[in-house]
Amino acid sequence: MTTAPSKPDFLVRSLQYRDWEAADGLLAHKSDPAERSWLTEPLQRRVQDWDRNPVLKVLDTLPGHWSSTLRTFVAERSSSGQNNSGQNSSGQNSSAYGGQIVGVIQVSPFNQSRSTWRVERVCIAPSVGAFDVGTALIRHCLESIWEARTWLVEVEINHTESLGLYRQNGFQPLAQMTQWQLSPEILAQVGSKEPTLPNLLPINNADASLLYQLDTAAMPPFVRQVLDRHMQDFQRSVLSQIAYRIQTQLQQRDWVNGYVFEPQRKAAIGYFAIYLSKTAQESHVAQMTVHPAYTWLYSELLAHMAQLSQQACAAAPMDLVSADYQTEREDYLEQIGAARAEHTLMLSRSVWHKVRESKTLALETLQLTEMLQGLQPSHRPMPGRMMLLTSAYSPLRSQSRPSGQESKPSSRSSSSRPDVHGTSR
Repeated sequence: MTTAPSKPDFLVRSLQYRDWEAADGLLAHKSDPAERSWLTEPLQRRVQDWDRNPVLKVLDTLPGHWSSTLRTFVAERSSSGQNNSGQNSSGQNSSAYGGQIVGVIQVSPFNQSRSTWRVERVCIAPSVGAFDVGTALIRHCLESIWEARTWLVEVEINHTESLGLYRQNGFQPLAQMTQWQLSPEILAQVGSKEPTLPNLLPINNADASLLYQLDTAAMPPFVRQVLDRHMQDFQRSVLSQIAYRIQTQLQQRDWVNGYVFEPQRKAAIGYFAIYLSKTAQESHVAQMTVHPAYTWLYSELLAHMAQLSQQACAAAPMDLVSADYQTEREDYLEQIGAARAEHTLMLSRSVWHKVRESKTLALETLQLTEMLQGLQPSHRPMPGRMMLLTSAYSPLRSQSRPSGQESKPSSRSSSSRPDVHGTSR
């Protein structure tokens, strides 16, 4: 005889103000998280600074769209004498009885349409089962965020437990990412060459359509479908530009980007962005997108970024990411002597939220009167008198009379009736 599995003794809910200390402890305990965010721009990687930035904490606890950039959920262990709904027998809240935070998950939208979401970090206390708590946190995000159609996560390949957790919850491999590190010596050697970039232009919101076409051509269809980027993903509002400038000033960094324009095709064929560091303790973080038909731009764009990094801080290395479908980039990085620093696996899964149908909307339960409401009269019809033509229905009227009562023809009709010879009687 089999018994039903017991329900978990913890409650998954949104982050609240009283959970800051416990959440900071879990995030600080996991010094080497399994999740990575190499696919996003460096300026958007703000999750790592969550435990040190009080502004992000305040926005995360506010309801509505204030917490739209990052959402944090916690798993709270129910104390003794409480049920799974987070309340005890008297109906009071479980927080009044010292519920312990045993898990934290942070998610954020990947694109502007918010159709694709990304799992940023999952931290679980070592005293509980990592698989049960992690599964509850992931499923809560999949069920509560209805606007997400696709979920994305990047996991370091050496974290086998995290890979098993995501694979058990329906995530499938999408692409393999490699983080390359270029030493200062290699940057000096590459930067010694003068790049040939005659049409290198700065980026503004008017170039969003060109960057969107370049991004579409540079990745395979299955990756493009998961990321679901559109033209608005390459535009920035005035407030975001001001926030990025303030962030770079506070972190002693600089942000430089640009794209290569092809005048004959009137299209962008190359794009670069570099997050420059002014100290040797942190690396320069670079991104690069090249059209598959113009792979010779790898050396030119990298030489330009190497010169920028030498001007900012010559003693700092540079980090660059490539995917397994970018074979030309990986071959060129191996050729110049770049080192493979880290390997990650990008996983994704789709979510279909089932809409509950009411019984009255089922076709077999609809009555004919309910389906044809517009064809029914507003009032009860009243019978009226029916008028028939005498000339057309005179034979029928004569047959319907009783015997012995013959109809007398009118004098007008008999006198005007012509005979067979055409003369009137």
